[in-house]
Amino acid sequence: MVYILCFALFLVGLYCILTKKNTVKIVIGLGIMEYATNLFLVLLGYRRDGAVPIRQEGLDPLEFLATAVDPLPQALVLTSIVIGLGVTALAIALCVRLYEKYGTFDVTEIRRLKG
Repeated sequence: MVYILCFALFLVGLYCILTKKNTVKIVIGLGIMEYATNLFLVLLGYRRDGAVPIRQEGLDPLEFLATAVDPLPQALVLTSIVIGLGVTALAIALCVRLYEKYGTFDVTEIRRLKG
């Protein structure tokens, strides 16, 4: 059920990117898609009653593998958040430069003025 919500959130972001004409709204749609992907990755690594993935002395390795949470999705999401922040900052900077040059955020107007 939660995976369906992640997919729905991703589709909301995709809808924003494909239908909106405002460049800032397109960047917001990109951010929504990024958050949906991060949420999906976190949910993939979730384990109910999972243990911290730190090996302890005297613990059976098979029992440790059966109860420990997978740390890889968490590391991927942290990396994705940092990369997403950089991409969003770059996209907003491009939006500001487009506004300074053309005086509008509307994509169709920018294409017409570029013409």
